[in-house]
Amino acid sequence: MIFDKLINYLKLDKQEFSFQFNSHPNYPSALAFSDTLNFMGVKNDAYELDKEYWDELPEEFIAIVDNSFSLVKKSGVSYSVYSEKAKTLNKEELHQKSTNFVLLFEKSENAENKLTFSFTPLLYVVFTIIIAYSFFTQNVYEALFNILSLAGVYISIEIFNQKFGNTSTVIGSICGDTSAKQTANSCDKIIKQDKTSIFGLKFSDFSLIYFVGLAVLGLFLPATAYIVKGFTFVSILAIGYSLYIQAFVEKAFCRVCLLIISILVGQLALSIFFFQNTSLNIGMLLLTAILWILVFSAVLYFSNILSQKETLQKSNAKNLRFKRNYELFKSQLLENEKVEFQDTETFSLGSKDAKLRLSIVSNPYCGFCKDGHKIMEGLLEKYPEDISVQIRFNYSQERADEKYTKLLSAFNYIYHHKPQKDFLNAVEEWFETRDENKIVALSGSAAEEDLTPFIEMTKDNSAAGLNFTPIFILNGHQFPDKYDRDDIWFFVDELMEDEDLH
Repeated sequence: MIFDKLINYLKLDKQEFSFQFNSHPNYPSALAFSDTLNFMGVKNDAYELDKEYWDELPEEFIAIVDNSFSLVKKSGVSYSVYSEKAKTLNKEELHQKSTNFVLLFEKSENAENKLTFSFTPLLYVVFTIIIAYSFFTQNVYEALFNILSLAGVYISIEIFNQKFGNTSTVIGSICGDTSAKQTANSCDKIIKQDKTSIFGLKFSDFSLIYFVGLAVLGLFLPATAYIVKGFTFVSILAIGYSLYIQAFVEKAFCRVCLLIISILVGQLALSIFFFQNTSLNIGMLLLTAILWILVFSAVLYFSNILSQKETLQKSNAKNLRFKRNYELFKSQLLENEKVEFQDTETFSLGSKDAKLRLSIVSNPYCGFCKDGHKIMEGLLEKYPEDISVQIRFNYSQERADEKYTKLLSAFNYIYHHKPQKDFLNAVEEWFETRDENKIVALSGSAAEEDLTPFIEMTKDNSAAGLNFTPIFILNGHQFPDKYDRDDIWFFVDELMEDEDLH
């Protein structure tokens, strides 16, 4: 299922979204889609709504249009629909092509694109430098040749990425509709079903190798004119092979392939009519050989790495789909004997009447507890009315030093005399700085508090065998060891609705 325009509009990481969506146990249902949006920071609510009420919907909503999740934006009397590609429909067409499913969303402040680094800006900078260098140091024909090489590099990179499931807006705009219903002009049929395999590289991969090599050699024109001309003559074989495959084997013409062929023909014409043969020396041939070996090795390396990554992602998605099944998680949760805590007054946060009760047994000096508290804070922020949290700091008067007593006293004072938000900020500040004096300063009191409730609570923890930290307790049951603590995000909604646990 493809919804690139929708994901791009919401500014989400496409690969991360796809992975989370595919690994959902209910994939590819509307529930899986909704849960994935929630996980990525886009709050949403799903409804089955008759079309007669759609006029009351907000300006933007998500619907299933042509069997694909799509962003729908009202634009006057028409609707802009974003899914695999953008299109405009009138009201009647939208109603006819849609189901009654609608999803209203609200993008939260922390929803952001998780892409760590994009090479696209760097690629544009390199292209700009090469073009500027060509026009300032070479004649117009040599500069034009280099521009064609860069065009070939860009298109080849897009095809290379598409091989690993990354859909390309550029390729899509050139090829148009590449769905299974369309056979003529189908890029998908030619590119994805390429049967060529040399060291695992496809015919389209050699296009990338060729144009990158030619782009480098083009910088040294006219000194490399003889070598460049030789390669453009060799490209005639590639042109003939590609046309044969399209016309007689697949019986479908690929527009992007024809565009590459046009670039090759253009470079061939420039080299024949405007490049003067230069003397051929051994040094230049050796450098050319090294260049092609380096480019070939680089493309082969990245191709293998991305292939392995794709295989692992598919395998992980299947494994996680099984692991994230709520019934399996619930059975593991209930395997642990229920813990009954005494009613001790400690740090209780959130809604006291909430059906989902989370207790975190931790220690301020435990390095691993920081991540556990971050999860807890995130749950409180996202579900302030639906979850209650109890922080159970282990404290023993005999083993605690003066610093810990001072720290816990400061926490206790903040909890009882200041808003919940200030208390959470103090806990977060502690795990970031590990500075007792800062927490005491935040509390505004250096007096030692009565810590008897924490001593009793620690005995309670010890009696239940909860000696290591951090430990999550969900409605009295210890969080299963087979799951990572942050896996709780995948089960929160179902945990809140499960009457068996309340």
